Amino acid sequence: MNEHRFAVVGLGYFGSAIARILSKRGAEVLAIDSSEERVEAIKNEVAHAVVMDATDRRGLELQGVSDLDAVVVAIGENFEGLLLCTFTLQEMGVKRIIARASGPNQHQILEKMGIDEILSPEMEVGGSVAENLLNPNVLMCMQLPDDFEIVEVKPPRQVANRTLADIGLRKKYRLNLVTLLREEKVIRKGETRCEQHILGVPTSETVIHSTDTLVLFGLTKNIEKFIEINR
Repeated sequence: MNEHRFAVVGLGYFGSAIARILSKRGAEVLAIDSSEERVEAIKNEVAHAVVMDATDRRGLELQGVSDLDAVVVAIGENFEGLLLCTFTLQEMGVKRIIARASGPNQHQILEKMGIDEILSPEMEVGGSVAENLLNPNVLMCMQLPDDFEIVEVKPPRQVANRTLADIGLRKKYRLNLVTLLREEKVIRKGETRCEQHILGVPTSETVIHSTDTLVLFGLTKNIEKFIEINR
């Protein structure tokens, strides 16, 4: 996992959770906040922790932010600061920006700015965000005790168009497929659109489609192995 390098801007409860989980999973994390107290609290758990104004382009450039895989802007109490930081990152050409929106109005403003990945309050599960950064195919992650988790994941390339029996989820990877979501075309108000619906309880003969979403249960290490081997 050492090839992953991220910055987390804003070290409140949510930002700190993301930074800690990413670091525990082997990523190199740059944690940034204007509060010395917050930076002090996390400095021993991440690769780098810096007290600075995240709207200062020169400061961000000195930290090498443009070279990172992604930046999470998790500033929660200062939307103006979040907007300025996000705009600065865009001007710097940062590859991937994930920004936090508290409410629909903020969400809409960030969309107008061209931000594709926006975190809303109901999505604020640090583990899910961290997992998606490390494995973009992971859409949701619910961490459970004893290193187990439930994840929603897009099928890795090597498993699409194969049956569950052929893939060998249980035997080869020690994973359980709880269910899967399948895209269906529906007509609503004269418009055709795709919606995902639960397929039910899969059988050994169920064929995985590339557009499905798999709901998997198992140990974190086995889920990682499944994604890594088949990508």
